[in-house]
Amino acid sequence: MDDVEVLRALVEEYSPSGDEQRAVRRFTDVATALGFDVRTDEVGNAIARIGRGSPRIVFLGHIDTVEGALPVRLEGGRLHGRGTCDAKGPLASALVAASRHSSAGEILVVGAVGEERDSRGTRHLIHHLARPDFLIVGEPSGWDSVTIGYKGNLSLIVRVQGERAHLASPEPTTVETGLGFLEELRRFCETKRRETPFDSLAMKVHSIRSDHEGGRETLEIGLNFRLPPGLAATEILSFLDRFSEPLSYEVLDESGAVQVASRNEVVRALCTGIREQGRRPTLLRKLGTSDMNLAVPAWQCPAAAYGPGDSHLDHTERENIAIADFLRGIEVLRVAFSRLATASSTASRDTTMTAP
Repeated sequence: MDDVEVLRALVEEYSPSGDEQRAVRRFTDVATALGFDVRTDEVGNAIARIGRGSPRIVFLGHIDTVEGALPVRLEGGRLHGRGTCDAKGPLASALVAASRHSSAGEILVVGAVGEERDSRGTRHLIHHLARPDFLIVGEPSGWDSVTIGYKGNLSLIVRVQGERAHLASPEPTTVETGLGFLEELRRFCETKRRETPFDSLAMKVHSIRSDHEGGRETLEIGLNFRLPPGLAATEILSFLDRFSEPLSYEVLDESGAVQVASRNEVVRALCTGIREQGRRPTLLRKLGTSDMNLAVPAWQCPAAAYGPGDSHLDHTERENIAIADFLRGIEVLRVAFSRLATASSTASRDTTMTAP
């Protein structure tokens, strides 16, 4: 099986969150053919191991995608299909690179489930997998860039209760009450605006739904906040707690921002791989989130996120990856694995910093 066939094999198995089983079986078959020992854990994560001893390197990828199957085709030097960027491209590149591992230590390549929905795979792993010496999170950074930071996430539903009233009434409707609340919330977010988007609080309203039963009316507002380093979700929730009935809220997902040291061992190893491919590496701080937000605080080891692919194509109908970039990504990871394998397994853990 050549390198591109590994990528295509993973992409051909459509695997939206919650329906990853077929893709996990394909991952298992491919990894076994490449020489890995493979198992699946209690929640369905695929874990491929090669090598033995110290140090332990974990490549934490995810095998699920967003919904929306796309035709898989190789055209013009690009493979098109759901997951080519996010994040089967990085996952496939790690499998190929690790299969060529000949140094000391072991590499675990993980195809985690549920990342696009609730990160149930990684939430399980951080409690059941021994802390690695080094961590690479598989996300598209572009083959010549390394991601060292992600904003945090707070998703919630706000509910406003009210009574249906005649539109000629001078009293505000339930919808107007909800819109008034949103204006106050936007003003609060403006107080958290800083010089850069990464350091600023951002809020998005992604859904508004009104329902009624008899004379009672309920407005549900779906909100998402992207949290900068230094701002905890509790600060937003404390602001919401100032509002009493008829307003209530339900938290759906929460994770803090994360930012690792720009010269930790993993970042340096990846940057070396990029330089050996003739490019000057770029360090990224992203406005989204990833499983790095969960794994770095839990494992407290040197870490970074890396993978070939253009993240601007994530979740779009145009998702594809350039084969040349995929092959460069393999080589970058091969070099990084080799350098990390020769590093001391007792490397200081204080090179990793996490935001509250």
